[in-house]
Amino acid sequence: MSTATEQSAEPAAQVTVIIDGCTKEDAKTVLDALHTSFAGDRAADDEPAEAAGPAPIVWSATFDVSRTLALPGGPAPLASPVKLTAQGGYHAVDRLREALAESFTVKVTGTASGDQEEEAAFRLTSR
Repeated sequence: MSTATEQSAEPAAQVTVIIDGCTKEDAKTVLDALHTSFAGDRAADDEPAEAAGPAPIVWSATFDVSRTLALPGGPAPLASPVKLTAQGGYHAVDRLREALAESFTVKVTGTASGDQEEEAAFRLTSR
């Protein structure tokens, strides 16, 4: 039997985040803002890396949004707009969007709804 600290977060509180179409610096800015607010499956100092060659780069992480650790310290600068896709429970994706709005201007560019979860596409820009 596992203890509460060994168990993973409830699936309804987990949001998978996919970032693409931006520089690794902008990806890091967004991931840092999310790490300020929520526990993630990657270490906070895990740096996004570039891939060799011309292939598209995608960064991903999963965050537990059941508990807010802290709010980001305000607006975070981005060199260009960032495309972010979030997949999780309806309430969890909404909490993630609210946390992102502390640092960025967030525009919902699309959603796909399922029975228990949704996928939402966001466009993040500097505030």
